[in-house]
Amino acid sequence: MMRMGIDLGGTKIELVAIDDQGKEIFRKRVPTPREYQQTLDALTQLVNEAETTLGQQGSVGIGIPGVISPFTGLVKNANSTWINGHPLDKDLGARLDREVRVANDANCFAVSEAVDGAAAGKSVVFGVIIGTGCGAGLSINGKVHGGGNGIGGEWGHNPMPWMTADEFNSTECFCGNKDCIETFISGTGFVRDHNLHGGNVKTGNEIMALYAQGDERAISSFERYIDRLARALAHVINVLDPDAIVLGGGMSNVEEIYPLLPEKLNQYVLGGECRTPVVANLYGCSSGVRGAAWLWYGN
Repeated sequence: MMRMGIDLGGTKIELVAIDDQGKEIFRKRVPTPREYQQTLDALTQLVNEAETTLGQQGSVGIGIPGVISPFTGLVKNANSTWINGHPLDKDLGARLDREVRVANDANCFAVSEAVDGAAAGKSVVFGVIIGTGCGAGLSINGKVHGGGNGIGGEWGHNPMPWMTADEFNSTECFCGNKDCIETFISGTGFVRDHNLHGGNVKTGNEIMALYAQGDERAISSFERYIDRLARALAHVINVLDPDAIVLGGGMSNVEEIYPLLPEKLNQYVLGGECRTPVVANLYGCSSGVRGAAWLWYGN
């Protein structure tokens, strides 16, 4: 069975088709129209082109930077604002004459890494995206767990656990709350904190280059980052105890995270011991679109 996954982003739409073994057999990217009906047109044309090229029909899954409300059936919380308030799955399904599955892009990331990625074979997988922002998704037995409210995995908008006095009430998040995990452990948060302590950088890569040179300010900034990431993930482990945690996004490429994080997790996880694997993703920026295709995993 051919499975097609679509990553519907704010600037581009990408379609990837995979076979039963997960081998990529088609890929195409087009600019995203910033209007709903034109977006539907572009999605329809991509699916039709893939099926014409490959000579077969397949399933369709879409990852979006938002969710479909389980109460209204309409897209909400998408930063591609022109799809908000529309029944994307139903509208595209009517055009293609088949069911279309839509999930949050972070949940697609988790599914991709759980089915045939860095956490292949694990039952409960928590996928974390730490880049400009911070998102997460949850896969159970290779399928999205969106939850009854459609917000499963929105861990980045909980408050940072075990805040120190200087952390409390120190950040403001776009969601309207203060001290969200996102504001501390995203790449943006990493840079903000470093500059707050006397640095002058624009990217996390600059901090890590200074860290490699033995710069004391960069070392302190990274130590604070690891401690905060450990606190944030320890809360997930205490509540969910996943079989694996997979990191994605720009900060997941910081290799220094992986040897240091396990010891820190032991300090915060209940009972003082933790063996939860925390690993880098396997498919990088392709995880989301592959996960959209795997929304039909097991079907």
